[in-house]
Amino acid sequence: MKIEPNIETSWKQELSEEFQSEYFFSLRNFLIEEKKKYIIFPPGSEIFAAFNYTPFQQVKVVILGQDPYHGHGQANGLCFSVKPGIAKPPSLQNIFKELNADLGLPASVSGNLEKWAKQGVLLLNATLTVRSGQAGSHQNKGWEIFTDSVIKTLSEKKDNVVFILWGNYAQAKQSLIDPFRHFLILSAHPSPFSAERGFFGSKPFSRTNTYLKEKNISEIDWNLS
Repeated sequence: MKIEPNIETSWKQELSEEFQSEYFFSLRNFLIEEKKKYIIFPPGSEIFAAFNYTPFQQVKVVILGQDPYHGHGQANGLCFSVKPGIAKPPSLQNIFKELNADLGLPASVSGNLEKWAKQGVLLLNATLTVRSGQAGSHQNKGWEIFTDSVIKTLSEKKDNVVFILWGNYAQAKQSLIDPFRHFLILSAHPSPFSAERGFFGSKPFSRTNTYLKEKNISEIDWNLS
């Protein structure tokens, strides 16, 4: 049986082997059974939103999250992002605080980060689905194998990508990235539990644009307001 995920064409080509692999068939069957018993976030049409907003050729920056938000109406398929009209979770509030401190940009009324994604910022969660109200419920079901392959593919087939790795979980993915071809920005996670221990003051947004400019790549307009 052939799996045809709702994913942008260039990514479908780059990841075709993953979609035909045994682990992905198992993951698909797991999700089918989960949806019979639970509410799953994000909606099926948005599971691959990060890829659909940011085609493979356009990726300049990768921000790596862990799980989608598990509250009703929050997750939109982009890490740290929420749908318009949804209150900003604490980590996202801290991201906007650092954005203001780094670049002087005001916090956006909306927590929707689609504008970043459309400019080449791949907002990638390591796990792309979650049960409603149960954080981490879809970890170790196959998504991490898939997203690790995404990171490796970007590292091997592209040059001069900025990888922003916040927190220990994201930083554990360093082994998948060639540091001689790409630029890594490492800091504490923006969570309220760790933001004061190295996230605030890390200047990820200005450092990203400085690197892109040095490589003659168009910079990101981080302003969402």
